[in-house]
Amino acid sequence: MQMDPLAVADARPAVSLVSDATVYTGGRWLTHTDVHIADGVVTAITEHDSRSAPGALDATGTLDATATLDAAGAHVVPGFVNTHTHLQQSLMRGLGEGRPLLDWLIEIGDHTAAITPERAYLAAVAACLDGLRSGTTTLVEHMWPHPSDEVHDAVVRALEDTGVRALLGRGCADRADATRVWGMDPRVLQPLGEVFDHADRLAARTAGSRIRIGLAVPNPRCVTPDGMAAIREYSDTRGATVSIHLLETTTDDDRCREHTGRSAVEYLGDNDFLWDRLIAAHCVRLDGDGRSALAEHGVAVSYNPLSNMRLGSGVAPLGEWLRAGIDVGLGVDGAASNDTQDMLETMRIGAYVQRAVHARADLFPFAEMLDLATGGAAGALGHVPHVGGVTVGAPADLTLVRFDRDFGALPVHDPGATMLTTGSSRTVDTVLVGGEIVVEDGHSTRIDDAELVARLTDPAIGGHA
Repeated sequence: MQMDPLAVADARPAVSLVSDATVYTGGRWLTHTDVHIADGVVTAITEHDSRSAPGALDATGTLDATATLDAAGAHVVPGFVNTHTHLQQSLMRGLGEGRPLLDWLIEIGDHTAAITPERAYLAAVAACLDGLRSGTTTLVEHMWPHPSDEVHDAVVRALEDTGVRALLGRGCADRADATRVWGMDPRVLQPLGEVFDHADRLAARTAGSRIRIGLAVPNPRCVTPDGMAAIREYSDTRGATVSIHLLETTTDDDRCREHTGRSAVEYLGDNDFLWDRLIAAHCVRLDGDGRSALAEHGVAVSYNPLSNMRLGSGVAPLGEWLRAGIDVGLGVDGAASNDTQDMLETMRIGAYVQRAVHARADLFPFAEMLDLATGGAAGALGHVPHVGGVTVGAPADLTLVRFDRDFGALPVHDPGATMLTTGSSRTVDTVLVGGEIVVEDGHSTRIDDAELVARLTDPAIGGHA
């Protein structure tokens, strides 16, 4: 990769104690509480002991004060899990604004086909930091198919450099169609065997790290029955998660019925492409039969409220999904359709739009939205979830919020209500991934913010400074 990496610091030493915080755990807020961490996992949540030493012993038995994070005055929640995004789109903000979805997709597709490894790296770093600074500790990157291994490699490098935990879906499809109505842009396709081989190389490269490798299918229209069989076999033999866009609008149903005589969900089901390692993004137009089918097969759904509003796709039936027994996670989608990677904003709007549609203010309070945002699709992603807040045995992926960083969040009567209604990246102070501080005082500990801004405003990148 020709572009110099943006990383300016190695991983920080792991924190072993988050001290004297207000911690949301077990469905309630506990003041003056310590969170104990070992090997990147939460091991205990205890009442703060003011008599304890302000540090931990290192391997030589010496007190290491850096192992303790003084969290007095902070509110601690699990890090957010963004179940659907497209990192490269951070360089495509505003493109196609106000145009119908299919027209928008064509314009975004043209830019995606022309992406270079250098631009892919820069875009992914920017998007990862945008998410991290809003408290996102895990993201599911849905890459579009692209014949360049180097483009995918560049995104992996960006994930490594920023320190975020991620599931990277290596893009794949096998039905070519220049019109992109019943198939994928031929410019970005490559044989599935080559895709699988490269995914295996990426998995070997990232083994033991915070990055796992899966596959990403654009939509049901872009994959043939033979392709579905091959992708499903890959998933089954490797335990890999597969993500797919499904029924963002009625287009999937319309085209599948036209070409196969079956609905989109029926087309997938007929080809054994509904299973518990599949996560379906959007599902705005999922009907009752579709909901039953997804629930029966353990398919998880990624709820992307802001993107669906921005592109005029509609409001997803979140309550009906949950009542059907579907596992639901929260998604931000790419910056070209949601402008930012702010999970706090998405959590808030995800609740508000449901209240507006159903004319009820008592729907989706903080506790329910937090569970969606921190582990609602954990089964499909293979994650150990935080349940009801910070959870012993789950990864030490934690977000520390200080409401006094933003007077617009003050005064605080109920921390959960404040976080849901006024929380923003301005209130996020510190973010831990696996116990490592990757955001401190609202800034990345690994990436030079000034250098990132300079790269993004370089005329060679495009757009206006």
